[in-house]
Amino acid sequence: MNPTVKVLIKRLDPTIELPQYAKAGDAGFDLRTNIDITLAPGERKLAPTGIAIALPDGFAAFVHPRSGLAIKHGVSMVNTPGTVDAGYRGELQIILINHDKTESISFKRGDRIAQMVIQKVETAEFVEVAQLPGTTRSDGGFGSTGTK
Repeated sequence: MNPTVKVLIKRLDPTIELPQYAKAGDAGFDLRTNIDITLAPGERKLAPTGIAIALPDGFAAFVHPRSGLAIKHGVSMVNTPGTVDAGYRGELQIILINHDKTESISFKRGDRIAQMVIQKVETAEFVEVAQLPGTTRSDGGFGSTGTK
C-alpha cells in the first residue's frame, strides 16, 4: 500500500461533493465544477471547484485534463498541468478550453472536469557555473535525436 499524505480541505460551498479516488491505486482524483458552464468551440473559461486545500510543505498538486473529455469532446486545460503550490490557499479553479471546431460542450454543477495528482517535490538550489558538464546529447534540443 502506498503511503498517504494528509491534505486539509475546505468546502467553500457546503453542498459541493468532496473529491475522492474512483478506484484503489488511482494516482489522480476527480475535480468537479461548482457552476453550470458552457464552452463554445475554441472558447476557454475558468471553472471554480468550490474547494480549497492546504498541502504540506514539500508537496504540490498537479491538475490534468480528463482523457475521456479530451478524446470524446476535445476539452482540455489551457495550462496543463496546472500547478498548485503548498502555500496556495485559494479556491481551486480550472482553466478549461474547448478544442472542438464545431460543437459546444456544457457541464452541469458537480460534473467531473479535471483530475488532480498530489506529489512530493524537491526544492532546487541553483549554483551558477561558467560551464556546464558535458553529455553525449550536449546542447541538442527538441527533436535532436531524430524521428526514426
